[in-house]
Amino acid sequence: MNSLHVRLQLQRKSGFQLELDSCIPGTGFSAVYGPSGCGKTSLLYCLAGLIRAGSDSEIRFGEQIWQRGDQFLPTHRRRVGLVFQDARLFPHLSVDGNLAYAEKRRHPATGPSRDQVCEWLQLQNLQGRRSSELSRGQQQRVAIARALLGAPDILLMDEPLANIDLASRSQILGHLERLQRESQLPIVYVSHDMEEIARLADWLLVMQEGRIIAEGPMLDLCSHLQLALAHEEQAAAIVTASVVKQDREYGLTELSLEGQSVTVTTVDAAPGTRMRLRIPARDISLCLNRPEQTSILNVLSARIVEIEATGSSKLLVRLQLGEQYLLARLTRKSIAALRLTPGQQVFAQIKTVALLSHVQS
Repeated sequence: MNSLHVRLQLQRKSGFQLELDSCIPGTGFSAVYGPSGCGKTSLLYCLAGLIRAGSDSEIRFGEQIWQRGDQFLPTHRRRVGLVFQDARLFPHLSVDGNLAYAEKRRHPATGPSRDQVCEWLQLQNLQGRRSSELSRGQQQRVAIARALLGAPDILLMDEPLANIDLASRSQILGHLERLQRESQLPIVYVSHDMEEIARLADWLLVMQEGRIIAEGPMLDLCSHLQLALAHEEQAAAIVTASVVKQDREYGLTELSLEGQSVTVTTVDAAPGTRMRLRIPARDISLCLNRPEQTSILNVLSARIVEIEATGSSKLLVRLQLGEQYLLARLTRKSIAALRLTPGQQVFAQIKTVALLSHVQS
């Protein structure tokens, strides 16, 4: 596996400093998350060779040295595919012309074919059109296809969905899931949108003020109370569950989450299919006893692992279900009234469970 080893030191004239040391997996989606100005794009540009980091830096992909001391491999020799916020298509060329441009410059006999890429991104009906005639979402799909046709060893994406409407964004996320599954290409995906990252990421790097403050499996980090992403208004736990059976009468699907039943709106998947779920912290309430008469379908037995220690009126509670975790945002008054403490067994009533994606085996 060609892991991406990165040790960076970069000093900007503005005073901003990028300083980090990380090993990014060479498989799946690795997401770089953090607020604007934290250094996400600078990191990506260093990986791409668009910015030369300080002399003490080292970037190595597998056995290939991209930067070390005076050694510096230019962008065109790194075999990276780049996708920016704006599509940067050639406006005088058709979609077909943009794809042909990349195809002619690819490494011989490697990488996916044009037909494969167009199928993954559903571009078959767009190839004869000029890029200026396309919507932003369509342009970005062409930009992704063009990057893939360069036969890269790794794909680097800098907030590719930042300027795209919600419907197109959801569609492209589905395409990205498929192309990664089909191509097995490692992808480094920069974003400040946790909804995108929750759906895609296998590995997460959290950045703040030019440094990585946390990194690890996405499913682990999203529920850590110490990280800012658990304190956002849209904070949610990401978990995986397996399809058990379909309830055709009521249009529902039963899943197994750590041996407990979870019901969601019908998903077209066979029994045993693993699914990624998003469960918002604000949509969980806790009970000391299992409720017997409630309209909420999903009630799970869980153990309190941690309760946030702050003076806020609302606090986060971290809950364990087997090997996975949930977050619940409760009022301080509710926690006091129920006398909740770490180690206590409770029942979590879950109002909303959002299906994110199939989990690649």
